[in-house]
Amino acid sequence: MTNTLHRQGEMESLKHDYIIFAHTAKGKNREGSAEKNREFMRICQKYHPVNMGDVKQGSVLHDDIEFQSLLATMEDGTVAAAVFTDIDTLQKVVEDLIRADLGLCINISGLLDEVRKCCRRVGITRHSAEHSLGVWGALDRLPEREVMEFNTMCGHGMVSFNLIRKMIEQVRLRRMTPKQAAGMMAKCCECGAFNPARAEALLERMRSRGFLHSEKRASSHGLATLPE
Repeated sequence: MTNTLHRQGEMESLKHDYIIFAHTAKGKNREGSAEKNREFMRICQKYHPVNMGDVKQGSVLHDDIEFQSLLATMEDGTVAAAVFTDIDTLQKVVEDLIRADLGLCINISGLLDEVRKCCRRVGITRHSAEHSLGVWGALDRLPEREVMEFNTMCGHGMVSFNLIRKMIEQVRLRRMTPKQAAGMMAKCCECGAFNPARAEALLERMRSRGFLHSEKRASSHGLATLPE
């Protein structure tokens, strides 16, 4: 899973952003996987994730999707996801998944060292790790760093730059609370990987530090260094 590896921000902020996925592989464990994915979602739901989703149906934060109906209509081969804000809760989820032994491929997206510690504490060794190599190409087309922190929480880029700027402006003008603005952005993410709690915290931070102070990226054909 690569589309959640590009999340940007300060280390302290990213310590509150973990996504866990359940995958299947064609010819291996896809056939009959719907009920296993349902159990994966039930286990995650016990620990109150801030977002959940099924790539074939959408996120539970959408107005027309309710958790039980999402479970009932899950199909073989979908990708299920849940978002948590702390590593200790994620560890409990992983422990339950180990006991359930569902036979699904489980991926966790988050800070590498924190996820490694989580795996060690529950007695497992991760199979592999993937890293983002940054952003290449016409970097002058990218928005401000603060906008990228929100946009990259949706790996498919469904939370647009202009919507993010509008939500920031609405918070600045006190027409929306950070929670309301974060919820509006989260609804645009189809697969449930957007972290509305972190988005709310970022907006709260903006209220104390100021809004959109960073400049847009300079044009370059090389690698952009991602903020730590």
